[in-house]
Amino acid sequence: MSPLAAFSPSSAPLLGAAVAGYLLGALPFGYWIARSKGVNIFEHGSKSPGATNVRRVLGKQAGNRVFFLDACKGAAAGGWPLLLIWKDAPYASPEELSQAWVAAKLIGVVGLIFAMLGHSFSCFTHFKGGKGVATGAGGFVVLMPLVTLIAAAVWALTFFASRYVSLASIFSAVTMPVGAWLFGEPKFLIAMAALVMVFVILRHRANIARLAHGTESKWSKGPKDSP
Repeated sequence: MSPLAAFSPSSAPLLGAAVAGYLLGALPFGYWIARSKGVNIFEHGSKSPGATNVRRVLGKQAGNRVFFLDACKGAAAGGWPLLLIWKDAPYASPEELSQAWVAAKLIGVVGLIFAMLGHSFSCFTHFKGGKGVATGAGGFVVLMPLVTLIAAAVWALTFFASRYVSLASIFSAVTMPVGAWLFGEPKFLIAMAALVMVFVILRHRANIARLAHGTESKWSKGPKDSP
């Protein structure tokens, strides 16, 4: 029997994925990077430790670093079960590989859900955090790469047309469940994408209100980076 034959989404790996996902997501890279520069990011700009606010307050280099690290949290939380599949794939039959692949994606979805919760409600920062866009994007890159690429294109088009990061994030989130459905992803991945869409919209409630009233801030380059 191949190593993948026993790979199934039982309670133990699902619980492990949830715990590991939350702890990974809770790592407050935006807060830590800002503190390393003597700034409490919760007291500046939009008071969010997300990449957008860090970039606005501390500059492009710091913001890009936060985005990359936050995306890596999601990729790790959602992608580790897939690595196990690739490791043992040469020893599995096509049927076992197909079943294990679906199981791994389900476990990865659980990990990603809890990573986004950890990012938004971090136990390391008194349950404060960001909106989870970068973390969710990192997880979806490994779980649904083609759909994520399309959502990224929607984000870029919306951003460059409007200069609103919030609007681009919302439109990109809406694209995810639609794309997952069109490309025939498993139902639990479509449900996950829909859940993330709702989560992102709810986390952008204040932005939506400002957009409706015409008071939302457009993207600005922020301070220049230190040499």
